Amino acid sequence: MRTIIVMFDSLNRRFLPNYGCDWVKAPNFERLGKRTVTFDNAFIGSMPCMPARREMHTGRYNFLHRSWGPMEPFDDSAPEILKQNGIYTHLASDHQHYWEDGGATYHTRYSSWEAFRGQEGDPWKADLNPGIRPTHNITTGNPIARTGNYLINRMPVQDMINRSYCDEEKKMPQAQTFAAGMEFLNRNWTYDNWMLQIETFDPHEPFFTQKEYQALYEDIPVGHDIDWPPYGPCTSSEEIVKHVRNKYAALISMCDNYLGKVLDFMDVHDMWKDTALIVTTDHGYLLGEREWWAKSIMPYYNEIAHIPMFAWDPRVGKKNEHRKSLVQNIDVAATVLELNGLQPTKDMQGKPLKDVIDHDEVIHDCVLFGSHGNHINVTDGHHIYMKAPLTRENGPYYEYTLMPTHMRNMFTPKEMQNMELVDGFSFTKGLKVLKIQGGGGSQMSGAYRYGTKLYDVDADPTETQTIEDLDVELDMIHKMQRLMHETDAPSEQYTRIGVPEDHDMTMEELVAQKEFIAKNDAVAPVEGYDWQPEAKEQFLALTMFANRPDLPEVFKAYAEKNGLTEVTTKTLENFVGEIMPPEAMGPVLNVMNMLGRKN
Repeated sequence: MRTIIVMFDSLNRRFLPNYGCDWVKAPNFERLGKRTVTFDNAFIGSMPCMPARREMHTGRYNFLHRSWGPMEPFDDSAPEILKQNGIYTHLASDHQHYWEDGGATYHTRYSSWEAFRGQEGDPWKADLNPGIRPTHNITTGNPIARTGNYLINRMPVQDMINRSYCDEEKKMPQAQTFAAGMEFLNRNWTYDNWMLQIETFDPHEPFFTQKEYQALYEDIPVGHDIDWPPYGPCTSSEEIVKHVRNKYAALISMCDNYLGKVLDFMDVHDMWKDTALIVTTDHGYLLGEREWWAKSIMPYYNEIAHIPMFAWDPRVGKKNEHRKSLVQNIDVAATVLELNGLQPTKDMQGKPLKDVIDHDEVIHDCVLFGSHGNHINVTDGHHIYMKAPLTRENGPYYEYTLMPTHMRNMFTPKEMQNMELVDGFSFTKGLKVLKIQGGGGSQMSGAYRYGTKLYDVDADPTETQTIEDLDVELDMIHKMQRLMHETDAPSEQYTRIGVPEDHDMTMEELVAQKEFIAKNDAVAPVEGYDWQPEAKEQFLALTMFANRPDLPEVFKAYAEKNGLTEVTTKTLENFVGEIMPPEAMGPVLNVMNMLGRKN
């Protein structure tokens, strides 16, 4: 068997013609749909980039035990299993996270691999000119004031340097990645027993591409090109939102062009008769919808969680059809093994896609998705249930690992001061693992603040209105509990979200839990004042995030001095402005805007 996997990053299904989009120019995605089966109920598993890729290798959920991290010594890797069984595997990618501390064990699972530099803020080319820095705010397009003590995050500067080396299409990382993939095909298409993975970081932000793709869409002048949205609330004008969406659409059109080269090659060489094809992504992306940009901060609404996915299996021969059954990227590992006559390992939760492709067989009656320390989410394809932490403190929860690295750095000695070596899990091959206190940005993203949410996606596919139905909620909790047991979730994950580990949650327990949460929500951060709900959320989150347990006393003194009886978001802006230096206020106000969100 020969298998081609094409993977894009941050590919939003709602921008593809296969899922009803009528304005993004992507004829090769349309063509792909006619040559494959289109999955209408594909969902993310673990967020974001490397957790999703660990799932593709191991065929099991990552987010209940680990945040962003590398492959572990006990992990099963489908590409490596293929390699060990005489199936040649090759990776061509420009996804820079593969070569950072938190991803450096993935590419070596393949028989061979190629890397291409320059995406996003990839620390690639060196230019120490201190004058290189962005001139305009990436959110508003307004000029950035230049002051003597001006400080800026290094990534936008590095991105400007990288772009100067990508001044024509053939030099762009995506173009080089697909060129390498096509080189592999040209050399090896006549042979059998190989898997090729062509993986590009695009259309991940920044939405940088060449003028010919941008020319496909209306030019909406907003004072300066804006193609790198922040991770946070969208307070931009309608013009800016449309401008950014057009930049994203232009990059999808570039992705479409290079996808077409793979389809062309398969057509010319009649590879459809004996070569499998899987096209997928790790997650979607918010482009101003719900007044949010990007991902990872807010709950994982369908713009992020409901992903595009396509597959062709030459043994089945089904094409130009849609499938309704639930599928995830955890199914990719089992699928590529089964395509090559190999069985999934006992630790893989994913299932081969063959029977779904053939006759829409149900392989999952429900699936989990989420990220470490945030909501635990479950869907059965009819409802989506997002279970928030039981308390604002959102803990405890831990990282379980033998590879203590984050995205771009190792765990610090401070993080590891209280680590323990503990018994492992059903999938750790008898090894003990390090148990390290989690935390990261969980208070910042505020899963508790957003609350538990239940949606009827049959009646409300865009998740515009939560529903209250205790019977449905309890059923979804039972499904979540079952999947957590099957994943061998740590005990504290049950405690953190308030579901029993040792028995099915009862209706009485659910009702009592709702009463407990309502009572907690009614407590004022500082008694004696009328709190606007958004201001209350901002204050409570700031207390935890800034690690200022004295903040209530400091605020009370401020309120008495100013004769306050009501607390609004503006009140808090003034308060923070008094206790913080002026140069820090810009970032703080942006964070406060986010901390006040409850949706």
